[in-house]
Amino acid sequence: MKPINTKVHGCLDYIMGVLLIAAPWIFDFTRNGAETWVPVILGITTILYSLLTNYELGVARMISMRSHLTLDMVGGIFLAVSPWLFGFVNHVWQPHLLLGILEIGVVLMTRGVPDERHAPVNRNIPHKTATGL
Repeated sequence: MKPINTKVHGCLDYIMGVLLIAAPWIFDFTRNGAETWVPVILGITTILYSLLTNYELGVARMISMRSHLTLDMVGGIFLAVSPWLFGFVNHVWQPHLLLGILEIGVVLMTRGVPDERHAPVNRNIPHKTATGL
């Protein structure tokens, strides 16, 4: 059983998005290169696709939770390897690697579907009325 439900995962998504956007300034590694822009772009992207995810904290609910977790996994791997991929490992690598591994760990511990009692409403399915229509 995976310990993180989708509602908690949603909270972590928005926190991680803001943290990634702010990380270059929080951890003082801004040089206006890939070391700065990889986490900023991933943070913005994380917030955007979280808003579009079909879970408790999604707004438009257009992306399945399974697709969302795949995007998180790809983003975590990309973030973790970015210092070596873009060649800024001699300047900074720890925040990228650690936050990437954290993202991967959260994905591996998150349930793939919302709890039934907290499941988002599927707005595409017509509801029965009192007359049975």
